[in-house]
Amino acid sequence: MTAIVDFLNTVLWGYVLVYGLLAVGVYFTWQTDFLQFRHFAEFFRVIKSSRDTSAAGISPFQALTISLASRVGTGNLAGVAVAIYLGGPGAVFWMWMVALVGMATAYAESTLAQLYKVRNADEQYRGGPAFYMAKGIGSNAMGYVFSVCLILSFGLIFSAVQANSISVAMEEAFSIPKLVTGLVIGGLAGIVIFGGIKSIARVAEKVVPGMAGLYILVALVIVLINIAEVPAMLALIVKSAFGFEAAAGGFTGGFMAALLNGVKRGLFSNEAGMGSAPNIAAVAVPDPHHPSSQGLVQGLGVFIDTLVICTATALMILLSGVVDYSEGAPTGMALTQIALEQHIGAFGPIFVGIAILFFAFTSIIGNYSYAESAMEFLGMGKRIPLLVLKVLVVAMVVWGSLQAVTTVFNFADASMALMATVNLMAILILSKTVAKLTRDYFSQRRAGKEPIFKIADYPELGDGVDQSIWNRNVERETRAANPE
Repeated sequence: MTAIVDFLNTVLWGYVLVYGLLAVGVYFTWQTDFLQFRHFAEFFRVIKSSRDTSAAGISPFQALTISLASRVGTGNLAGVAVAIYLGGPGAVFWMWMVALVGMATAYAESTLAQLYKVRNADEQYRGGPAFYMAKGIGSNAMGYVFSVCLILSFGLIFSAVQANSISVAMEEAFSIPKLVTGLVIGGLAGIVIFGGIKSIARVAEKVVPGMAGLYILVALVIVLINIAEVPAMLALIVKSAFGFEAAAGGFTGGFMAALLNGVKRGLFSNEAGMGSAPNIAAVAVPDPHHPSSQGLVQGLGVFIDTLVICTATALMILLSGVVDYSEGAPTGMALTQIALEQHIGAFGPIFVGIAILFFAFTSIIGNYSYAESAMEFLGMGKRIPLLVLKVLVVAMVVWGSLQAVTTVFNFADASMALMATVNLMAILILSKTVAKLTRDYFSQRRAGKEPIFKIADYPELGDGVDQSIWNRNVERETRAANPE
């Protein structure tokens, strides 16, 4: 089994996904007329007043914070450090590039998730890649494979990985035993996830903006203190990305090392094209009432994750001057903590410990929300199956806090790679629908109208789309009857 998992990871991560995700991102950038560049302000406009909700769903802002809760985790702190250690400063440049094209991919998959969402037995919105695979393409098999892989990787194994990051950070920063951390985090996660997706939304919309804002503020202060060195550091990042300049400290990996490590870590961090964020994007009540508006919201999530938070981590590490490229030198979370200690003294490792506590905890609850949508697709969205899943998630949190989870993490990597591959095939098959929705949305904007999705303009969609969801009057009446 280990040999099979390692082979899958080598093939899928080494070839299919590194180049496939980039290629798909470039393709959707072209298909959407470079919307992340030409309509950059629209990504912010759709979130500015998006507090609308209903009894059936959550607000677009809540959907953004839940997806950020999942995206922003160990990849933003430890992953960036690993990318720099293995790929040099130039890896940061390729993280930027993969995020810029990834914004178009994230837009495409979340737009489709909105379009093909359904109401479950409790009249709650659910959706995601499995649903547009079944209803848009007509392939239940693709949906089943995707859902099982999502539940295994994001729902269960990644919860153990995030819990391990928290327990290690708490032990190093505060000398708290791992078991104590595991029990506390497991208990808190249980309280939130047993309340369902709306409970997760309420927690995420309060915790995520506060913690991300504080982290960015600390990074900004460090950058301002070292402002004289910033232009040279940015120049080093760009030059190193193309192998034009070797990094200080002995890094000699060159162009390919920077490219591969930057792309891998960037994709792992922002999750664009993985098919994870669309599961929560489908639960939102879009504002404006058009599938593309929620696609734009999730595209903004990629921008915040990589171009803001990952860049903050990268600059703090590089400006510290503590990166050692020799074999066996500190990397990952340890490197990030050493860098912060260099900048702000003994409080540095403590701050990183606190940051990873919040980032990883919100990742656990965000990832659970994705798994719940997958359970719905598999016909296991009833109370008892979901109760079993919630208990398993809490158990994995406690177990993960005590284990190194290396072997299990390799299995999760393979599972995530398989679900991403299936998702990329699906969104490529449905790319004409994405292009038409995009043209429709921005043509209405240019005409000075608030974009509204009119199902009558899309006869080719047939019965795959729930027409009652896209009746504007139905949504208005729902919100009026349920103002909370």
